[in-house]
Amino acid sequence: MTPPFTYRDLDVWKLGMALVEQCYRGTASFPRSELYGLTNQLRRAAVSVPANVAEGHCRGTTKAYANHVNIARGSHGELETCIELAFRLGFLPPEDRKRLLAASDSVGRLLTGLSRALARKARAAAREAPFGNPSP
Repeated sequence: MTPPFTYRDLDVWKLGMALVEQCYRGTASFPRSELYGLTNQLRRAAVSVPANVAEGHCRGTTKAYANHVNIARGSHGELETCIELAFRLGFLPPEDRKRLLAASDSVGRLLTGLSRALARKARAAAREAPFGNPSP
């Protein structure tokens, strides 16, 4: 018997988790004065990406899943902005910035693809629903 498909099977979740680990390592050397500032903001944005993918997947409806993926996309933009800011302020060396942005780009592409797939699924379900009531 095949085990059920979970969020842990999604490449976007796996790469998102790897990105979180990279972000934690990358911010470890930030100035102590930034612990509750940019360090915290960058880490929280990174964690938000796979966390929202997982939460949306577990919600049980396409609409809720799509909403959480879109929240993850917003967090992804926030993360990239924080990475760029950390670089501009001299907290991240160029090679760390490049590495983090490359990993982030891969996650971003997968998030966009997942968002589009969920939108197609929602449109198809809406066409099939009787009397215009969207199905999950």
